[in-house]
Order: sequence, then C-alpha cells, then structure tokens
Amino acid sequence: MDLWGTPERRLLRETARRFAEERLVPRLAEWEDAGTIPRAVHKETADAGLLGIGFPEEMGGCGGDPVDAFVVAEEFILAGGSSGLIAALFTHGIALPHIALSGQQPLIDRVVRPVLAGEAIASLAITEPDGGSDVAGLRTRAVRDGDDYVVDGAKLYITSATRADFITTAVRTGGDGAGGISLLVIETDRPGVTISSPLKKMGWLCSDTGEIAFDGVRVPASNLVGEPGSGFLQIVGQFAAERLSIAVQAYATAQRCLDLSLQWCADRQTFGKPLVARQVVAHKLAEMARDVDVARTYTRAVVADWQAGEDVLMRVAMAKNTAVAACDRVVDAAVQLHGGFGYMREAEVERHYRDSRILGIGGGTNEIMTEIVAKLLIPRV
Repeated sequence: MDLWGTPERRLLRETARRFAEERLVPRLAEWEDAGTIPRAVHKETADAGLLGIGFPEEMGGCGGDPVDAFVVAEEFILAGGSSGLIAALFTHGIALPHIALSGQQPLIDRVVRPVLAGEAIASLAITEPDGGSDVAGLRTRAVRDGDDYVVDGAKLYITSATRADFITTAVRTGGDGAGGISLLVIETDRPGVTISSPLKKMGWLCSDTGEIAFDGVRVPASNLVGEPGSGFLQIVGQFAAERLSIAVQAYATAQRCLDLSLQWCADRQTFGKPLVARQVVAHKLAEMARDVDVARTYTRAVVADWQAGEDVLMRVAMAKNTAVAACDRVVDAAVQLHGGFGYMREAEVERHYRDSRILGIGGGTNEIMTEIVAKLLIPRV
C-alpha cells in the first residue's frame, strides 16, 4: 500500500495545501522581513487541525504518525511555503516527542497540551557554543539540590528560542560521556535564564534563532524527562524522525523549485521563443526532475521501511544526504534559469536557495551522515 496516498492522507494534503495557500504563504514575505512568525499563527494552525499532527489525541494532538507530519510539511512547501516556515511553526516536532513518549502525565499536561493547542511554544536545546555534533560532550550542567536541579551553561543556534515558553534542554546530570546526559524541561521565565536577541542568519529568515544562557537556574526535579542519564538515548531515538523530516523538506523544496522553473521557462520569451524551447534549458529541467524523483522515491522507501520497524539507521543517513544533495543542485539550477530575477528577493526561488543551505547542517551534517554510513558499511579492521 502507498503510505503517502491513502484516502485519509489525500484529504490531509488538500487541507494542508488550502490552509498554506490561504493563511500562510500570503504573509510569508512579511514574516521574513520581521524575522519571526507571530505567536497567533500557532493557534491558527492548531485550530485548523494541523499543528498537532503526529501526536496522540489523548494528549491534545491530532493523531496520526510521522508520515502524516511529513505530508503536512511537504504540502506547505509545495504550496509556496518554505523549510524556514516549517522550522518556525513546527519546532515542537523535535521538542515534544521525548516528553510525549515518557508518559509523565504532569509534564504532558503542563507542556505538551498547551503547545499543541497553539497556546505556547516549545524548543529543543542541544547544541552548545563549543560543540555541535558532539552531543555526548555537552557541558551544560544540572546539579541536584534537594527537590531542584541547578542549571549552568549555554546553548547556541536554538530554533524558536526567542519565542519559546519551554526549552527541552540536554544537560549533564552525571559524569562524562553519553551516560551522564539527561533531558530537562526549563521554562524560559525562570530567574537566571537569558535569551539573546534573534541571531542574524543567511536563510530561514522567518524562523527565529537564539542563544540561551543558564546561570544558577533552579528547575524542579519533576521537570526531568525520563530517568537521569537517559537523555542521550532519548535524543538518538528521535534522530530518524528529524533526519527523514529534513529529507522530505529537501525534496519538497526541490520539487517546488522545479515547478516554478518549468512555469518560468515556459512563460519567459527570449529571441522570439520561450526559454523551454532551448535544448540546454530543456535538458537542465530534465536533470532537475531526475534529481527530485530519485530523492523523493528513495526517501519514501526508507520511510516505509522505518515505519515497518526495520533497522534503517544507515539508510536514513543516505536518504538525508541524497535529498539534500538533490535540493542543492535543483535550487541552484532554478536561480540560474530565472536569471537576474532569480537573484532578487521577490523571487521565490531566491528564498529557497538561501533556506536550503541549512538542510545539510541541521539534524546532523552531511559529513556526519557519511561517517555513519561508512561505520555501518565497512567492517572493523
């Protein structure tokens, strides 16, 4: 059965596409200029039945599974949205799963429910100023003191940090290495929490990114997600979902740029003929279509096997790198085909060009993905 084309998902596609076209895309340029999306947009999306996709109804979600969440992201981008919009609006997709899976009802009621209702914003904080991919080496420390943890440290490049109410934070509660890491929910209004102004970035302009400092922040021990020392495994357990989501966003962005380029090249007249009549242009479009189709087909195949319970660790890394590489080629070609207009901020392909650059960095860099493949592919010698 086609996971992506069930009757329910076709209806979900229509709903997501219509909502994006009517409520999101017309305001996207305004949000890019502002450097953020209004908090009210989260409530609008929740009211449309789309914000909580992939989370159980019993905790305030809309039901469904990761494929449903991928479908919504894909349709938002194909409607003219962007991966930056997905990052800003669905940050809870990486901030809440650990809490939801923990089964800790007080945390679920206090954090998950209001976020999925669009009444609060949750962010995930792992990366630190002196380390990115080395999760096991993080230094932000949480020391137990009675019924509280006292947190000191800093996080950097945190998506939605400047708007977040809750930060699911990777902290060191134990000794060195992966076994000393825990996840702790920290409310941003606690004394000792300092969040920077939005950082200026190359792309994802509508998605605010900030730096967070913790200086003697007291957090109730009841805010710990799962058992002490289980944080690293919780983080790793969500890697497949995050990386496949990025792969979906990458091939969707590439498809959108292909669609825009096909229309542009059909409409644009040069020397008495449409651009598409030139062989070099037609061949470029054909190569773009090949890149998109290969990335989409492979990513969806890996998603299907992942949902079937197969071990897809190596193939997830391959899917992310394959889709990101395809997206890089396609967005570059799209800007080139649009000529001078493609370099202008008013051109949609220009935004996709900027936004796509982060996809090979976030969720594990291209190099880290290749290292994962190499380690699993080549026997130890």
